[in-house]
Amino acid sequence: MKKFIIPILALLVACTSTIERPDSYELVLVGTSDVHGAIFNYDFIHDKPSQGSLAQVNKYVNELREENNVILMDNGDILQGQPVVYYSNFEDTMSKHICAKVMNYMDYDVASVGNHDIEAGHDVYDKLKDEFNFPWLAANAVNKSDGKPYFKPYTIINKSGIKIAVLGLITPAVPNWLPEELWSGMEFEDMVVSAKKWVPHILEKEKPDLMVGLFHAGFEYDYGNQNYDTYKNENASVIVAEQVPGFDIIFVGHDHKSWNEIVKDKNGNEVVILGPRSSARQVMKATVQFTLNDKNQYDKNIQGSIVEMTDIKPDSVFNHKFKDEFDKVKSYVSRQIGDFQQPIYTQKALFGPSEFVDFIQEIQLELSNADISFTAPLSFNAVIEKGPVYVRDMFKLYKYENFLYTINLTGKEIDQYLEYSFGNWFNTMNSPNDHLLKFKRDDKGNLEYSERYDSYELENTYYNFDVASGIKYVVDIRKPQDKVNIISLSNGNEFYLDSTYTVAINSYRGNGGGGHLIRGVGLSREQLLERRISSTDKDLRYYMMEWIEEKGSVNPKLKNEWTIYPADWWEKAKQKDKKLLN
Repeated sequence: MKKFIIPILALLVACTSTIERPDSYELVLVGTSDVHGAIFNYDFIHDKPSQGSLAQVNKYVNELREENNVILMDNGDILQGQPVVYYSNFEDTMSKHICAKVMNYMDYDVASVGNHDIEAGHDVYDKLKDEFNFPWLAANAVNKSDGKPYFKPYTIINKSGIKIAVLGLITPAVPNWLPEELWSGMEFEDMVVSAKKWVPHILEKEKPDLMVGLFHAGFEYDYGNQNYDTYKNENASVIVAEQVPGFDIIFVGHDHKSWNEIVKDKNGNEVVILGPRSSARQVMKATVQFTLNDKNQYDKNIQGSIVEMTDIKPDSVFNHKFKDEFDKVKSYVSRQIGDFQQPIYTQKALFGPSEFVDFIQEIQLELSNADISFTAPLSFNAVIEKGPVYVRDMFKLYKYENFLYTINLTGKEIDQYLEYSFGNWFNTMNSPNDHLLKFKRDDKGNLEYSERYDSYELENTYYNFDVASGIKYVVDIRKPQDKVNIISLSNGNEFYLDSTYTVAINSYRGNGGGGHLIRGVGLSREQLLERRISSTDKDLRYYMMEWIEEKGSVNPKLKNEWTIYPADWWEKAKQKDKKLLN
């Protein structure tokens, strides 16, 4: 019997190697990115229908598949956002993950790993990468032990004899935001360094007809005061496109912005770059026309587009298929955990003291027993109404799965921290007619208006506008530097610059996120780790829910610990600036 094995195998190899390549072929690549749990066309947080969802993407892709050859990809950050993924991450951990069920059902061909996927922790993503029916890529997330990729680095997809290579990269800034416990055993290489290693390998070994980048990193490399030469740039997608020849298309994400651009690599070849907005409101689409030339190679015509999902009806078969999962999460978020005696608003926190932020401070101080607490509004325009408070409301109150740290800071470092925060937040006012907030300005000094958001844009992001609790202080909006004057501890005791205080802070900030501790205070990442006294073992939202359930009825109030001076300038300016933000 054995004598027949070699001839049969040889015949199979011969048949495989002589597959006739088509003279022409059209391929459609569709990509989602930053879905953030928007699986169903329903917003579990606000208890209403949503604009985008994988239910709509499924409808769109299935219609495309009827007449096209389609490759379906995801570009990371699906495991955080809507409660449906939180439930699968941390509540129902024994069942197959909702993302595995849904994405396998949708026949995804490949996906990349995002920073918020790492945020879910080893237990979640290690389980999930085994449950996916497709490869989950991140070439630059490597094992510290042997330097090999922790996830698969790339994959090859064959379509009618045409070979498509897909290389996955993740933003290397993960350690800037997340506790090492969540990514233990890994390190994150610079994207350009990793691409220069893998692209030549893929081109030589695989000889693909199409080279695709699936990068969970943004388009704008200068975001967050970075530049083209910044090592481990958070958003290095364009830099990779320009410096590492070989790519035909790069799909980007992470920045939640629409991109349909063409850049040239250092050999002068065009690279199409596509990126969608978040929450499955858009998909990336690249239509590739292959034409075989006389060198037996393919000439490629690539047309990129961004397709809106908001007008596409959700797939009723999809929704029926996952009705049980939907109902479980709907029941979970509808559980009442207490009641509020008055409403609280996040937008108020953009302009000064607010009940919303002070409520978070109160919980952080009580949970940590720290001297001082730092926090910022993590939602731009959320409201928790007076009356019953449900699990869903906790996702408005606290948007991310951060842990709560307790760290040591000196009085001087606390002052530097606040100077950094308010320096990025408040404008230096020369008269009551000036702006309170630091708005983004063009080359002529005019405020920049965003058509995308129908609003004027701030120079820095609101979730980095930290304030302190546990101390009394005044912010002088007339001063370009030294805006903050700390008067005392909130209990009236003296505040000393040379004393050491315990500080409650979320893990994003405690790991250097936003730059407050690194650029503002001047601590190294090694020093941040040394300063950490303790950390919660679950996310802060979990403990907030427990805290509210224990209290039952809650009456959020202003702590009146800080003020803005001059008050009449502040009042006039904030009323003007409110009209500029939507």
